[in-house]
Formats: sequence, structure tokens, C-alpha cells
Amino acid sequence: MISKNTSFAGYRRENGRVGVRNHVIILPVDDLSNAAAEAVAHNIKGAMALPHPYGRLQFGADLDLHFRTLIGTGANPNVAAVVVIGIEEGWTQRVVEGIAKTGKPVAGFGIELHGDHDTIMRASKAAKSFVQAASELRREECPISELWVSTKCGESDTTSGCGANPTVGNAFDKLYELGSTLVFGETTELTGGEHIVVQRCRTPQVAEAFMAMFNRYQDTVNRHKTDDLSESQPTKGNIAGGLTTIEEKALGNIQKIGKKCLVDGVLDKAEEPTGPGLWFMDSSSAAAEMVTLVAAAGFAVHLFPTGQGNIIGNPILPVIKISANPRTVRTMSEHIDVDTSGLLQREMVLDQAGDQLLEMMLRTANGRLTAAEALGHREFVLTRLYESA
Repeated sequence: MISKNTSFAGYRRENGRVGVRNHVIILPVDDLSNAAAEAVAHNIKGAMALPHPYGRLQFGADLDLHFRTLIGTGANPNVAAVVVIGIEEGWTQRVVEGIAKTGKPVAGFGIELHGDHDTIMRASKAAKSFVQAASELRREECPISELWVSTKCGESDTTSGCGANPTVGNAFDKLYELGSTLVFGETTELTGGEHIVVQRCRTPQVAEAFMAMFNRYQDTVNRHKTDDLSESQPTKGNIAGGLTTIEEKALGNIQKIGKKCLVDGVLDKAEEPTGPGLWFMDSSSAAAEMVTLVAAAGFAVHLFPTGQGNIIGNPILPVIKISANPRTVRTMSEHIDVDTSGLLQREMVLDQAGDQLLEMMLRTANGRLTAAEALGHREFVLTRLYESA
């Protein structure tokens, strides 16, 4: 059982935030820079490249989200230092300057007028220096309230809403009482249960902001003349697992925010919260997209309940997987960090399951690799709002 005296060993960064990993990342601004970023990571052991397919001819809110996600990824407290590589100097420096506001070591390199070879050489020298400096950083004891925790579920089935998701909810209730910073999202998967979230909002203003985000999604569905969410919500896997409607899925999804938490604020995609409490982030329900967004918002540990089994990971955010489905625990055991199948078999109660998850969360915060980390899952998927110009 955690209390206000519970602590973990974390890396305190220049801006005061605390991380649980110590990554040096090579961050491409655009798809054209992926090869150079991966070459630098190949040259410098201990550096990690985060390739992605976007960053060219984006505009408006989509471009703003692109920069917010890249800057937030570099600013995440699980990152010790960043090398930014872009085809154009201007956009490269925009990302560098955003990350530099945290006080974190960061260097940027534009490829135009230099070419790959020169850029890779200069960036490799910077990365080597950053990796060596990061290797000397040491963990320090930090209060549990400084650990930012996010959640999202994936490949849900009937055991999700009855077991794994309530386990996260129980853990969130306990963390919330200790002043932690928490986040949930998956706007599409609240459809049919949005009124329940409204009732949990702390103030009418928060409720209004939540409904504005929810209605923005509904407007997107209507604008594209989509009458329903067939083939998407619920997914084929959800249906195979016994969830026949999006409303059923939503009611299970909402279990992740527990019984005591109130929604204290609303965030746009990849937006950083301004204080402790439970926050709602407007986000895709696609696993890799949302985990990337909450990592960019500054969260340090992620709780991921799954029913049918999901293999998602993230380059900088450790993803802890929980399952209450005994078949999934048996057939996909290498992906499951916390087995709560005892809940549905009446071998444990919810409080015990929540404490088991919190124990694993603390072990992970103290350095234990999650299953996804050990297996090399580093899914880094940016969210796009509209097509390129």
C-alpha cells in the first residue's frame, strides 16, 4: 500500500521534473531526416533514434501539433539530452529552442547545405558527449506525488471492464489522494458514456471544456458522413472478446478513472498539465498514437490494461501491461507485466489487484524494464489532423 511517505528513485531534471529513465534521443524533425538520425544512433551506443513518417508540408493546427509533440517528447523527464536533426535549419531550431526552455542539453543540425555525411559526423560528436554526461547522472529519492502517471487501454474485451481497467482505477484513486498528476483520454472510446465523465468533472467549466473536446470529435464523424463507427469502434477484436457496442466499450473504459477521482482539467493533444490531479486529454484511441501524445505531455509511467492482448511500447515512456484475461496471460505471457486474472476467478479482491499494480509501477519507476522495453517495442506514432498541403 502506498502512502504520502512512499518514494521512488528518479532522475531530477533541470526544470525540476522527475523522470524514471535516462534516454539520449536522436529526434528527426521530418521523414527526410530519419536516415541521418538512425545513422547517429548506430554510431553512438546508448543513443536512440525516433524515426517517424511526417514533418513535410504540414500547416495550421496540424503543424502546431507536430511541433508540440516533438518538443514535448524531447522535454519529457525520461530524456536526459536530445540531438535534433532536420532537413531545414529553421524548423530544426524551432524544436531545439522549445526543448532548451527546460534547461535540458540539446543540439540541432540541419542537413541542407551540409549533406548527410557532415551532418551525421557533427551530430554523432554531440550525441557522444550527451551519452557520456548522461551516464554520470544518478537517481535520487523522490516523493510519489512527483511521478506523473498516464493510462490507456487496448484490445479490450469483457475482462477489461470487469478486471484490468478497474485495477487501474483502484490505483488511480490511491494516487489521486496523494496529489499525483494523472491523465486519461481516448475520446472516441467514451462515446455513449460521455455523460458519466461530465458528472465526474470538478467544475462546470471543466465539464464544458470536456464536452467541447468530445463534440469536436463528433463533428469530425459527421463531417465525413460516417453514420456509425463500424469496423473501428468497437474493433473486430473487441467484438470477438464480447463487446458488442461502443457504449459497452465506453463503460469499461471509464473504469480506469476509479471511483474517487474527479476530472480537474482538460488538455488538447500533447498538451502538458499545469498542476496535479486527474486530467482528460483529447486523443486518438489508437494505442501507439495516444501513448506518444501522453509522453509528449510529460508523463513518466504508463498503465496499459488489455483484454485480448496488446504488444504496444514506447521509446521513452515505460508501458506497464495489465490483463485480467487468463487466456491472454497464458498465451501472451511475455507481454504481461501484471496478472490480475485472479479477480475474475475470485482469488483476489480489487484492492489487492490495485496494490499489485502500484508495486509494479514503483519497481518500474526504480528501473525495472517493462515487458515492452525488454522485447524492444518502441512504437513512436505521431497524430495527424489533416492531409499535407
